[in-house]
Amino acid sequence: MLELRNVSFEVRDDNSEKTKEIIKNVSLTIGDNEFVAITGPNGGGKSTLARLIMGIERPTSGQILYNGQDITGMSITERAKLGIGFAFQMPIRFKGITVKDLLTLAYGDKLTTSEACQYLSEVGLCARDYVGREVNASLSGGELKRIEIATILARKPVFSIFDEPEAGIDLWSFQNLIRIFERLHKEMNGSIAIISHQERILNIADRIIVIADGEVLTQAASEEILPKILSDSLGCLYHKEVEGLSAFGKDGK
Repeated sequence: MLELRNVSFEVRDDNSEKTKEIIKNVSLTIGDNEFVAITGPNGGGKSTLARLIMGIERPTSGQILYNGQDITGMSITERAKLGIGFAFQMPIRFKGITVKDLLTLAYGDKLTTSEACQYLSEVGLCARDYVGREVNASLSGGELKRIEIATILARKPVFSIFDEPEAGIDLWSFQNLIRIFERLHKEMNGSIAIISHQERILNIADRIIVIADGEVLTQAASEEILPKILSDSLGCLYHKEVEGLSAFGKDGK
């Protein structure tokens, strides 16, 4: 179980001596084996919250606990060893490292070419075309995104965080992603937190948490809150972003 207790995060404004509060006294819990979708308007603090959970950023105040252990001061590596995994919105490129090398590092042990290819196939990549390629500028953003998700599958973390996994993904791959997340939730016996605007992802989550202006605006079971998000009652808080939230699904795409 992951718990945030009164977590705040602020940064210094480059144009003044003042600080800007990005996350404001957030308290929430994500239970064991729970699939949570975190959504809300752009700039509301969703990605910052994910980075705080992973340890990429440190809270200005408050605590983060994982299975009852205070991990607030722990490094990314220490959190990874506890079973927390993170997929970036913009995946990192690794010049000189092959796709198989990256999957092997994620797996944490020797990985055969056949096993590496299986993980790539699961995210919709033709394995023989990718397993020996470098994770560098020759790969598109969508390809890197799918490779990064393959590393999550290989690592099998107990708590997985995905920051807008649909970004840069084509429609076919997006449909495959939905199946991957459903399978992860069913088979991996771990918790999943996904930051997303997409209706199809919100629809398969157990619970939706809406973050706006650095605060938890509301949270509830998916079937209870999703209709409100797609209606005018919460849609006004999304500004123009709400149009993108239901871009997939209303017309069957």
